[in-house]
Amino acid sequence: QVQVVESGGGVVQPGGSLRLSCAASGRTFTINAMRWYRQAPGKERELVAVITRGGSTDYTDSVKGRFTISRDNAWNTVYLQMSSLKPEDTAIYYCYVNTVLGSIYRGQGTQVTVSS
Repeated sequence: QVQVVESGGGVVQPGGSLRLSCAASGRTFTINAMRWYRQAPGKERELVAVITRGGSTDYTDSVKGRFTISRDNAWNTVYLQMSSLKPEDTAIYYCYVNTVLGSIYRGQGTQVTVSS
């Protein structure tokens, strides 16, 4: 079992920055990838960024150059640094954890609102 808790959401003006955190606990040694998804009202959930145990990263096109995913060495916390935020980035952001056993765990989400 892996427990996942997101934090760091809030309200920010367009052009501002936020850093989201995803804290994993439990059998973290089984984690092989962590992903950030987001879901805006009335829209489908969208994959935003992913980081693998080997350190590879990937981003959806709409956030490339603005968002950065990273992790600590212990693989206990993953961050999503978001810069140059736009109103269309407004969504609930969820952290998903994939394990080598094929299990997927998700946190409760954190709200990000970009508004003037």
